[in-house]
Amino acid sequence: MNPQQIAQLIHAGLPGSQATVSSEDNVHFDAVVVAAAFAGKRPVQRHQLVYAALGAAVGGEIHALALQVYTPEEFAGRPRR
Repeated sequence: MNPQQIAQLIHAGLPGSQATVSSEDNVHFDAVVVAAAFAGKRPVQRHQLVYAALGAAVGGEIHALALQVYTPEEFAGRPRR
């Protein structure tokens, strides 16, 4: 599985979301996910939404996934590096 495939799964499972996924080895992944569906949700609930979108790939083809999850407002207001 590659970063583009993971991003597609996230988009399909969280309509209207934006996902940027990267990996150096196609086993360990980093993802930044921005979705209106995260509004009013605790971080663990946001992660659960992403994991649900990825289904059985988590723990299988996706060995490790580091997530940063934001609402669109949170993402727009975060400091830029």
